Amino acid sequence: EVQLVESGGGLVQAAGSLRLSCATSGLTFTDYAIGWFRQAPGKEREGISCISSKDGSTYYADSVKDRFTISSDNAKNTVYLQMNSLKPEDTAVYYCAAEIAPIGIGLNSALYDYWGQGTQVTVSS
Repeated sequence: EVQLVESGGGLVQAAGSLRLSCATSGLTFTDYAIGWFRQAPGKEREGISCISSKDGSTYYADSVKDRFTISSDNAKNTVYLQMNSLKPEDTAVYYCAAEIAPIGIGLNSALYDYWGQGTQVTVSS
């Protein structure tokens, strides 16, 4: 059974930093992507970053490029999202998800197969 568990959310002031973790288990596949998504109240879910298990390639949405960094620690089966220069508009529930055998790398949430439960990030002004 594939499971993803997010942690690391919390309350931070604007311009601050947080690091989210996505601990995975049951991912016996060799080819998958882990994506980070977020959803703010009243807004649609937004894909913000993803990383490929096959070659480590990454992708970022324009809204977080140059502020957020995705990385993975294969020994710990964990994917991280380092978030710097946080803004109040980054406030949302953040989810990680796994797409098995992706074609390319992207942030189409409909293609992701497994999801975590989410972690709240609140950025105060």
